[in-house]
Amino acid sequence: MANNKKFSKGDLIQTIRESLGLESSGEQGLSEAFVVDTPIFNLQTDLLSEKSRRAHLELLEGYVETLNRVSAELDGVDREGANANDSRFRSLKIDEAYNLNAAFLHGLYFDNIADPHSQITMDSLVYIRLERDFGTFDAWQKDFIACAMSARNGWAVTVYNTFLNRYMNVVVDLHTLNVPFACFPVAVLDMWEHAYYRDYLNDKKTYIFAMMKEFNWEKIEERVQKAEKIGKATK
Repeated sequence: MANNKKFSKGDLIQTIRESLGLESSGEQGLSEAFVVDTPIFNLQTDLLSEKSRRAHLELLEGYVETLNRVSAELDGVDREGANANDSRFRSLKIDEAYNLNAAFLHGLYFDNIADPHSQITMDSLVYIRLERDFGTFDAWQKDFIACAMSARNGWAVTVYNTFLNRYMNVVVDLHTLNVPFACFPVAVLDMWEHAYYRDYLNDKKTYIFAMMKEFNWEKIEERVQKAEKIGKATK
């Protein structure tokens, strides 16, 4: 996705639609397509190899490209023929959710790891909230590690749940299985095998400890601050 030419999101949507032949179809779409950009992440860590980092970032680009294409296709898809057995609309909506979660979970993961100066203070909001909802910060860590160990090619995520008005850890398989409603992610750990197997083989626990050792608590703190605002707005 290395292209120095600047496009507006409208330009990108138009380009994608034209490449898919949607403009010449004569169909009137809903014009609800969106375009997601791929952020630039500089993962300064010795705990992941350069090859692993490069391959993982390329994977993110692939998810973003697919998501943008699916979004554009949904604008012109036949909605009258939608059904639960076999329809293009159903397939695209499922692909949309899968690639949407994949893109943003990867972005959140890259953004909250690889901090060689990782430090959390007891007076930070994230520490106070995790201690409140898990009893102790150590209890949160143990529960988060257990979630990571339990994931089957998926994710361990600390979220703020607006139904419960509290923080909790969740196990996500793949990108879309077991995702609870009304949750805002604050700490994200990739537990797909591609994230750790090259550097750690099947030693998931050592990988988990390594990534948590370099959690970027400033980024996580920013997310908790947003979660607190969401919590106030939804009470």
